[in-house]
Amino acid sequence: MNILQINSSARSTGSESTRMADAIVAKLQAANPGAQLTRRDLASNPHPALDEPTLGALFTPADQRTPEQAARVALDDALIAQAQAADTIVIGAPMYNFGSSVQLKGWFDAIARAGVTFAYTATGPVGKLTGKKVYVAFARGGMYRDTPNDTQTPHLKMLLGFLGMTDVTFVYSEGMAMGPEAVVKAQAEANAEIEAAVA
Repeated sequence: MNILQINSSARSTGSESTRMADAIVAKLQAANPGAQLTRRDLASNPHPALDEPTLGALFTPADQRTPEQAARVALDDALIAQAQAADTIVIGAPMYNFGSSVQLKGWFDAIARAGVTFAYTATGPVGKLTGKKVYVAFARGGMYRDTPNDTQTPHLKMLLGFLGMTDVTFVYSEGMAMGPEAVVKAQAEANAEIEAAVA
Protein backbone atom coordinates (compact mmCIF):
# COMPACT_ATOMS: atom_id res chain seq x y z
CA MET A 1 0.00 0.00 0.00
CA ASN A 2 1.19 3.49 -0.89
CA ILE A 3 -0.19 6.09 1.53
CA LEU A 4 -0.13 9.82 0.78
CA GLN A 5 -0.72 12.10 3.77
CA ILE A 6 -1.58 15.73 3.11
CA ASN A 7 -1.37 18.05 6.13
CA SER A 8 -3.07 21.32 5.20
CA SER A 9 -3.13 23.17 8.51
CA ALA A 10 -1.38 26.54 8.65
CA ARG A 11 0.23 25.20 11.84
CA SER A 12 3.37 23.09 11.62
CA THR A 13 2.80 21.84 15.19
CA GLY A 14 -0.22 21.54 17.46
CA SER A 15 -2.74 20.98 14.69
CA GLU A 16 -5.78 18.84 15.50
CA SER A 17 -6.38 17.93 11.85
CA THR A 18 -2.77 16.75 11.59
CA ARG A 19 -3.12 14.77 14.83
CA MET A 20 -6.15 13.02 13.36
CA ALA A 21 -4.42 12.40 10.03
CA ASP A 22 -1.45 10.94 11.89
CA ALA A 23 -3.81 8.64 13.82
CA ILE A 24 -5.45 7.43 10.62
CA VAL A 25 -2.07 6.76 9.01
CA ALA A 26 -0.82 4.91 12.10
CA LYS A 27 -3.87 2.64 12.00
CA LEU A 28 -3.40 2.01 8.27
CA GLN A 29 0.26 1.17 8.79
CA ALA A 30 -0.57 -1.20 11.65
CA ALA A 31 -3.04 -3.04 9.42
CA ASN A 32 -0.73 -3.02 6.40
CA PRO A 33 2.86 -3.85 7.41
CA GLY A 34 5.29 -2.57 4.84
CA ALA A 35 3.02 0.23 3.66
CA GLN A 36 4.96 3.10 2.11
CA LEU A 37 4.17 6.60 3.40
CA THR A 38 4.67 9.91 1.65
CA ARG A 39 3.86 12.85 3.92
CA ARG A 40 3.37 16.36 2.53
CA ASP A 41 3.13 19.16 5.10
CA LEU A 42 1.87 22.22 3.26
CA ALA A 43 2.76 24.55 6.15
CA SER A 44 6.43 23.60 6.47
CA ASN A 45 6.75 22.95 2.73
CA PRO A 46 4.31 25.39 1.07
CA HIS A 47 3.38 25.02 -2.56
CA PRO A 48 3.40 28.18 -4.71
CA ALA A 49 0.05 29.73 -5.50
CA LEU A 50 -1.72 29.48 -8.81
CA ASP A 51 -0.97 32.88 -10.31
CA GLU A 52 -0.69 34.46 -13.75
CA PRO A 53 2.88 33.26 -14.49
CA THR A 54 1.86 29.74 -13.46
CA LEU A 55 -1.14 29.80 -15.78
CA GLY A 56 1.12 31.04 -18.55
CA ALA A 57 3.48 28.13 -17.95
CA LEU A 58 0.70 25.55 -17.83
CA PHE A 59 -0.84 26.75 -21.08
CA THR A 60 2.46 26.90 -22.92
CA PRO A 61 3.34 23.69 -24.81
CA ALA A 62 6.00 21.76 -22.91
CA ASP A 63 8.58 22.07 -25.70
CA GLN A 64 8.14 25.85 -25.79
CA ARG A 65 8.40 26.62 -22.06
CA THR A 66 11.20 28.74 -20.68
CA PRO A 67 13.41 27.10 -18.04
CA GLU A 68 11.52 29.07 -15.39
CA GLN A 69 8.16 27.88 -16.72
CA ALA A 70 9.34 24.28 -16.89
CA ALA A 71 10.57 24.46 -13.31
CA ARG A 72 7.24 25.83 -12.10
CA VAL A 73 5.20 23.15 -13.90
CA ALA A 74 7.53 20.49 -12.49
CA LEU A 75 6.45 21.47 -8.96
CA ASP A 76 2.83 20.66 -9.84
CA ASP A 77 3.93 17.52 -11.70
CA ALA A 78 5.53 16.24 -8.50
CA LEU A 79 2.28 16.60 -6.54
CA ILE A 80 0.31 14.94 -9.34
CA ALA A 81 2.75 12.01 -9.38
CA GLN A 82 2.33 11.57 -5.62
CA ALA A 83 -1.45 11.48 -5.96
CA GLN A 84 -1.30 9.08 -8.92
CA ALA A 85 0.99 6.69 -7.05
CA ALA A 86 -1.10 6.62 -3.88
CA ASP A 87 -3.51 3.81 -3.07
CA THR A 88 -4.80 5.69 -0.03
CA ILE A 89 -4.85 9.44 0.57
CA VAL A 90 -5.25 10.92 4.04
CA ILE A 91 -6.04 14.63 4.24
CA GLY A 92 -5.91 16.72 7.39
CA ALA A 93 -8.38 19.55 6.75
CA PRO A 94 -8.99 22.32 9.28
CA MET A 95 -11.90 24.70 8.76
CA TYR A 96 -10.93 28.34 8.36
CA ASN A 97 -13.77 30.85 7.96
CA PHE A 98 -16.22 28.16 6.84
CA GLY A 99 -13.88 26.73 4.22
CA SER A 100 -10.67 24.80 3.71
CA SER A 101 -7.25 26.34 4.16
CA VAL A 102 -5.51 28.15 1.33
CA GLN A 103 -2.88 25.42 1.61
CA LEU A 104 -5.40 22.70 0.75
CA LYS A 105 -6.95 24.79 -2.02
CA GLY A 106 -3.46 25.19 -3.47
CA TRP A 107 -2.92 21.43 -3.42
CA PHE A 108 -6.11 20.87 -5.37
CA ASP A 109 -5.15 23.67 -7.79
CA ALA A 110 -1.87 21.84 -8.39
CA ILE A 111 -3.24 18.35 -8.95
CA ALA A 112 -6.38 19.21 -10.96
CA ARG A 113 -5.11 19.28 -14.53
CA ALA A 114 -7.23 18.70 -17.61
CA GLY A 115 -6.02 15.76 -19.63
CA VAL A 116 -3.99 14.40 -16.73
CA THR A 117 -6.12 13.97 -13.59
CA PHE A 118 -9.46 14.61 -15.30
CA ALA A 119 -10.73 14.83 -18.85
CA TYR A 120 -13.51 16.73 -20.52
CA THR A 121 -15.68 14.41 -22.62
CA ALA A 122 -18.83 14.68 -24.69
CA THR A 123 -20.81 13.44 -21.70
CA GLY A 124 -19.08 15.61 -19.12
CA PRO A 125 -15.85 15.60 -17.10
CA VAL A 126 -14.35 12.27 -16.05
CA GLY A 127 -11.90 11.94 -13.17
CA LYS A 128 -8.74 9.90 -13.71
CA LEU A 129 -7.55 9.44 -10.11
CA THR A 130 -9.69 6.37 -9.62
CA GLY A 131 -9.38 3.29 -7.43
CA LYS A 132 -8.19 5.18 -4.35
CA LYS A 133 -9.43 5.27 -0.78
CA VAL A 134 -9.54 8.75 0.77
CA TYR A 135 -9.84 9.75 4.41
CA VAL A 136 -10.49 13.39 5.31
CA ALA A 137 -9.93 14.50 8.91
CA PHE A 138 -11.84 17.70 9.67
CA ALA A 139 -10.95 19.89 12.67
CA ARG A 140 -13.25 22.79 13.56
CA GLY A 141 -13.49 25.33 16.34
CA GLY A 142 -17.29 25.20 16.41
CA MET A 143 -20.03 22.70 15.66
CA TYR A 144 -20.91 22.58 11.96
CA ARG A 145 -21.35 18.94 10.97
CA ASP A 146 -24.68 18.23 9.25
CA THR A 147 -25.68 21.91 9.32
CA PRO A 148 -26.12 24.40 6.46
CA ASN A 149 -22.92 26.13 7.61
CA ASP A 150 -20.83 23.09 6.73
CA THR A 151 -19.92 24.01 3.17
CA GLN A 152 -16.53 22.31 3.55
CA THR A 153 -17.70 18.69 3.47
CA PRO A 154 -19.75 18.93 0.24
CA HIS A 155 -17.06 21.05 -1.41
CA LEU A 156 -14.31 18.51 -0.74
CA LYS A 157 -16.60 15.64 -1.71
CA MET A 158 -17.26 17.38 -5.03
CA LEU A 159 -13.57 18.18 -5.66
CA LEU A 160 -12.43 14.66 -4.90
CA GLY A 161 -15.23 13.13 -6.96
CA PHE A 162 -14.44 15.40 -9.90
CA LEU A 163 -10.94 13.90 -9.92
CA GLY A 164 -12.30 10.35 -9.71
CA MET A 165 -11.97 9.77 -5.96
CA THR A 166 -15.40 8.66 -4.79
CA ASP A 167 -14.53 6.27 -1.95
CA VAL A 168 -14.22 8.96 0.73
CA THR A 169 -14.61 8.72 4.50
CA PHE A 170 -14.95 11.89 6.59
CA VAL A 171 -14.10 12.03 10.30
CA TYR A 172 -14.66 15.07 12.50
CA SER A 173 -13.23 16.81 15.55
CA GLU A 174 -15.55 19.73 16.36
CA GLY A 175 -15.82 22.24 19.19
CA MET A 176 -12.06 22.70 19.52
CA ALA A 177 -12.47 26.39 20.42
CA MET A 178 -15.24 25.83 22.96
CA GLY A 179 -13.14 25.18 26.06
CA PRO A 180 -11.01 22.40 27.57
CA GLU A 181 -13.90 20.02 28.24
CA ALA A 182 -15.12 20.40 24.66
CA VAL A 183 -11.61 19.64 23.37
CA VAL A 184 -11.42 16.42 25.39
CA LYS A 185 -14.88 15.40 24.14
CA ALA A 186 -14.07 16.29 20.51
CA GLN A 187 -10.84 14.34 20.51
CA ALA A 188 -12.42 11.29 22.13
CA GLU A 189 -15.23 11.29 19.57
CA ALA A 190 -12.75 11.77 16.72
CA ASN A 191 -10.63 8.89 17.98
CA ALA A 192 -13.72 6.66 18.13
CA GLU A 193 -14.68 7.64 14.58
CA ILE A 194 -11.19 6.84 13.34
CA GLU A 195 -11.21 3.49 15.12
CA ALA A 196 -14.52 2.59 13.49
CA ALA A 197 -13.75 3.99 10.03
CA VAL A 198 -10.21 2.89 9.28
CA ALA A 199 -9.89 -0.74 8.18
